[in-house]
Amino acid sequence: QVQLVESGGGLVQAGGSLRLSCASSGRTFSFYVLGWFRQAPGKEREFVAVIDWSGGFTYYGDSVKGRFTISRDNAKNTVYLQMNSLKPEDTAVYYCAADRSRRELTGGQPDYWGQGTQVTVSS
Repeated sequence: QVQLVESGGGLVQAGGSLRLSCASSGRTFSFYVLGWFRQAPGKEREFVAVIDWSGGFTYYGDSVKGRFTISRDNAKNTVYLQMNSLKPEDTAVYYCAADRSRRELTGGQPDYWGQGTQVTVSS
């Protein structure tokens, strides 16, 4: 069982930066592929980024490429999302996710979800 708890959300002006964290319980954290999704009001949940167990593979959604960076620290059971050059359209609830399969995670069907953290970007 994996429990995920996000933190780091908040209000930021356009052009600013935020770093989200997602801490996990469980002794098998390093075996999981981790990712971030987001959901804006009235919109479907959107894939943001994924990172494999070693951190050697990362992949991003088109809307965040070049601005966001996903990373992980297996010793701290934590995955991060560094968000730079934020835009108002990045406003959403951001969710951390975990699965043993990268395909399942990027397909939007991970086994585990966090509760979400709100990110609001003002213009």
